[in-house]
Amino acid sequence: MAADVHKKKGWEVPNGSLAPGDGQHAERSESPTPGLAQGTEPGAGQEGAMFVHTRSYEDLTSPEDGAAAARSPEERRGEQAEPTSMEQISKDFSELSTQLTGMALDLEEEMRQSKEGKLEPSPQTTRRDSVLSGKEEEDVTMDAWRMHRKHVFVLSEAGKPVYSRYGSEEALSSTMGVMMALVSFLEAEKNAIRSIHADGYKVVFVRRSPLVLVAVARTRQSEQEIAHELLYIYYQILSLLTWTQLNHIFQQKQNYDLRRLLAGSERITDNLLDLMAHDPSFLMGAVRCLPLAASVRDAVSTSLQQAKAKSLVFSILLSGNQLVSLVRKKDQFLHPIDLHLLFNLISSSSSFREGEAWTPICLPKFNSSGFFHAHISYLEQEMDLCLLLVSTDREDFFTVSDCKRRFQERLRRRGVHHALQEALRTPFYSVAQVGIPDLRHFIYKSKSSGLFTSPEIEAPYVQEEEKERLLGLYQYLHSRAHNSSRPLKNIYFTGPRENLLAWVTNAFELYVCYSPLGTKAGAISAVNKLMKWIRKEEDRLFILTPQTY
Repeated sequence: MAADVHKKKGWEVPNGSLAPGDGQHAERSESPTPGLAQGTEPGAGQEGAMFVHTRSYEDLTSPEDGAAAARSPEERRGEQAEPTSMEQISKDFSELSTQLTGMALDLEEEMRQSKEGKLEPSPQTTRRDSVLSGKEEEDVTMDAWRMHRKHVFVLSEAGKPVYSRYGSEEALSSTMGVMMALVSFLEAEKNAIRSIHADGYKVVFVRRSPLVLVAVARTRQSEQEIAHELLYIYYQILSLLTWTQLNHIFQQKQNYDLRRLLAGSERITDNLLDLMAHDPSFLMGAVRCLPLAASVRDAVSTSLQQAKAKSLVFSILLSGNQLVSLVRKKDQFLHPIDLHLLFNLISSSSSFREGEAWTPICLPKFNSSGFFHAHISYLEQEMDLCLLLVSTDREDFFTVSDCKRRFQERLRRRGVHHALQEALRTPFYSVAQVGIPDLRHFIYKSKSSGLFTSPEIEAPYVQEEEKERLLGLYQYLHSRAHNSSRPLKNIYFTGPRENLLAWVTNAFELYVCYSPLGTKAGAISAVNKLMKWIRKEEDRLFILTPQTY
């Protein structure tokens, strides 16, 4: 059973440990709940934030394409890239397609031939089709295909298939045609379809002209969370093409087959869906930091700050899907979604370990109109430390490459190389370090910093199925807490195998998993201890002093 509590005065417990104070404190406090004022919670940056300030989950899901995306860079805060001509974007895309498929695409030439009706397949087109057919296909008529818990489809407004998570797009063209017919039918009635709920399935539609994204899911996720994942897929496509290029293509030819341009990038989208199924970063709309001593992290950040170039906008050091350090140009802010897309790009390809890559990349939440150029390389072959240097100058490869060399030299001079190696040996901490017997796992997010922390998932959630079940429970709590019609601040959930607690405030979000033998009073007492522990360890778990150029 589940017990939901939604009261203005917080939990009704004798010591009132979860209740907000009467006044709003303006300074940091040793208390784990300093009046619940945003900016003073554990994990809040003491010298400003690194990311676009997103106060709530709803802010992350607000649409920013369409009219917003059409604004000039001068009208959008934090956009550094200059407006880019179509010829330049086409050239940048050709470079990106070479990175993805090993072959260059002349987009303008392809569009011209298509308009002239030259349909004969060139050797280049044949090669692209062979890349596309390399995707593992499933028979869409078999029960095994239907048994997948979540399907994702992307199609154009003309009904042309663009992407399918499982099975070939050709075999699903009629299915996608029905989806587009549903969308068009309701639009003719001056309405819009958002979702269909039937027989335990949720069919969620997201319209982002000129694309339509559809998910068919039987999970614990809410309609809002599924739509949020579809937006990630949309932003992933924009990161490869730019919003300007995507709209230009379909303005020239409404029934254009976008798969011709995206061939070879399917593994990046597949990898993103896999990450969203296992990594709570996407659910929380936040970034997790590698646990690291504050002195070591400060030395790394200072080294990044000093190894700068005029064209650099962001310098990012990461390990796996965890952030080690981020240095940004003053007054320029990343969005967590953009950083997640960068993480996904790196984790989806092992080729970045082989040397220094120089690739165009669009950061759609920062500037959806053009490409930046990213220098991507690992510091050492045996170390899982990847350095991203994001530049506005496409001709600046050697200058940016020299920034990496200077960064490594400064790391060696400061003597933090060994400390980084030690931290990489234990990239996650154990929940046993908190010292609460019945505590199994937790997720804590600081809203003002856009960072979150959680321990390694341990017994009894060792099997992959159990890990997915635990994330599913967190998704359920998250959907109840952020329900658009009746959001809840406090939730206590009792199940046969675990008890869970959710606590959402203006400053932070906390989701906790306990042993099923515990009581509600014990859980509330444990939350107080947990918040004190996070406050004590915050300089190791979060980036409290972000650096700028």
